Amino acid sequence: MNAFIRKYKYSALLIGLICGVLTACTWKPQSSAKSRVVNLAIWSNYLSADLVSAFQKRTGIQVQMSNYSSNEELLAKLQAGASGYDVVVPSDYMVFSMIKLGLLHELDYSQLPHSRSLDPKFLKKSYDPTNKYSVPYDWGTTGIAVSRTLYKGSIKGWKDLFQNEDLSGKFSLLDDSREVLGAALKAQGHSLNSKKSAELQEAKALLLKARRRVKAFTSEPLMPLVNSETAVAHIFMSDALQARKAVGEKIDYIIPEEGGTFWVDNLVVPLGATHLVEAYEFINFLLEGKSNASTVMSVFVAPTNSGTFAQLPLEYQLNQTLFPAASALVHCEMIEDLGDSLAEWDRVWTEIKAYE
Repeated sequence: MNAFIRKYKYSALLIGLICGVLTACTWKPQSSAKSRVVNLAIWSNYLSADLVSAFQKRTGIQVQMSNYSSNEELLAKLQAGASGYDVVVPSDYMVFSMIKLGLLHELDYSQLPHSRSLDPKFLKKSYDPTNKYSVPYDWGTTGIAVSRTLYKGSIKGWKDLFQNEDLSGKFSLLDDSREVLGAALKAQGHSLNSKKSAELQEAKALLLKARRRVKAFTSEPLMPLVNSETAVAHIFMSDALQARKAVGEKIDYIIPEEGGTFWVDNLVVPLGATHLVEAYEFINFLLEGKSNASTVMSVFVAPTNSGTFAQLPLEYQLNQTLFPAASALVHCEMIEDLGDSLAEWDRVWTEIKAYE
C-alpha cells in the first residue's frame, strides 16, 4: 500500500511538472499583453474626464493626453519633430498650414463611419476643400467676456475694449497674433484677414494706444475670470461659458458688434502617429452623436454632428451663446491663411508685444 501511494504521488508530481512546463510555454499573463494607447494633443479644458473614461471602458484603449495653448505652439511642436502624437485638434487655418507643410496623414473614411453624420455646412471649407486630412470636431466664436461682479459698464464691441479708459488694467487679450490683430482690424471696419499694409498699420496704432491699459496677454483667460483677477477678457466662447458655469450667471459673453472670429476645430492624424488603428477608433468615438453631445455639455462648444442638437437638454438648445442667431454672426469671419503677408503680421505683433 505504501509503495502504491509513493508511486501515485510520484506520478502526480511528474504530471504536475509537465503541465507546469507546458503552461509556462503557452500561457501569457494579461499584464504582459501589449497595451493599446492613443496619444492625444488637445487644447486645455477641452475634453471631459467622463468622456475619456467612457472611451477607455468601451475599447480598452488608454488615452494619453497633453495640452497646448495655441495653434502656433502645436505647429511648432510638430515642426520640431515631436513624435508620438496620434490625434491632434488644430483650428481651421492651422489645418491649412499643416497640410501645406506635409505634416498630416490622409484620412481613411472607411474607418470613420460616424463622419457620415457630420453637418455638411462644416465640410469642404477652404482650409481642406475635400476633407482629405481633417474632420470638423466643434465650432464656436471668439469675443469678449465681462465679469459683472467687477465691471458694470456697457461693452458692445472691440472699440469699447480698446478705447475705454475705465478698463485700464482690468482687461486681458489673447496671446495670439491672429486673434488680437484680427480684432483690431475688425474694430477699424476691416477684414480680420487683411493683407493690406495700411490697414495693418491702423490696427497696430490702435493696439499701441491700448497697450498700456492691457493687464495681460494670456492664452488661458478662464481662471483669471473665475478668480476675479480680470474684469474683461478677450476670450474663446468655450472658456467664457466654462467660467460662467464656475461662478454662476455673473459672466456675460459678447460677440462684438463689429464681428469676431468664427472658428472650427478639427481632428487630424499627424504623420508621426504610431497608433493609427487606435487613432481612428478615438476619432470615430468623438464624432458619435452621444459623444458630441457630451462634449457640448462639458466643454461648451457647438457640435458638428447634425443629430447632436436634438439630443441636448432644452437649456443648451436655447443657449444663444452656444447657438447664436444668424444676425450675430453676420460680421464674423474665419481666419484664413495669410500667405506672404504673414511675415508682416509677425513683425507687427512683435512690435506690439515689445512696446512699453
